[in-house]
Amino acid sequence: MTKGILGQKVGMTQVYDESGRAVPVTVVKAGPCHVLQVRTVDRDGYEAVQLGYRDKKRSKGTRSRPSQASRAERGHVANISSKRSKRRASAGIQVAPRADCEPKRFIRELRGSTAGFEVGQVLTVSALDGVSAVDVTGVNKGRGYAGVMKRHGFHGQRATHGVKKVHRHPGSTGMRQTPGRLFKGHCMAGHLGNAKTTIRNLKVFKVDAANHLLLLHGAVPGPNGGYLVIRETNKVG
Repeated sequence: MTKGILGQKVGMTQVYDESGRAVPVTVVKAGPCHVLQVRTVDRDGYEAVQLGYRDKKRSKGTRSRPSQASRAERGHVANISSKRSKRRASAGIQVAPRADCEPKRFIRELRGSTAGFEVGQVLTVSALDGVSAVDVTGVNKGRGYAGVMKRHGFHGQRATHGVKKVHRHPGSTGMRQTPGRLFKGHCMAGHLGNAKTTIRNLKVFKVDAANHLLLLHGAVPGPNGGYLVIRETNKVG
């Protein structure tokens, strides 16, 4: 498996390198992560390691809230002796191993070779020791419904010579009788942000294993507190 871990954005700051130059960095709280499942070609058709990050509070009542783990989520990480598991055990069906940990808030799979990984294993930020650059995937900030100037960088219309109250409008979008419609993909106003984004080839400035912190040179997508997937980059050069 490509070296990787799950984490959470803390914020941005600046630090000084050995030459005294100020370097803008993003602080990421990376790990510890539990290995919840190990996907195999024989059973699942592909190889991957499923990681879980940050414990999720268990539900205490009959109604489960989004911030609380349901019984199904608990059964994903631990044996809870359900009726279904008992029936499968009595039928001789082998039950997949469980990580025997608390339910997790953020779960993602990292594809690749699963050699050296087992269910229940705990990964820390030390897994990125020796990695010089990473790809960071997260959900960027949502900007709501945005116009063409903010969404696509349109210049807008002139502020003189007959332009009245339409300075930020896109202008004419009409077409002739043939084809009599707008083609798909035309730049117009619409929903902006709140989309999965990957920033590639960010340099790893420092790995702080004692505090589970990772310092990356540059910015990463999402707000402070947003969840991130950090993988060793495969970009050459």
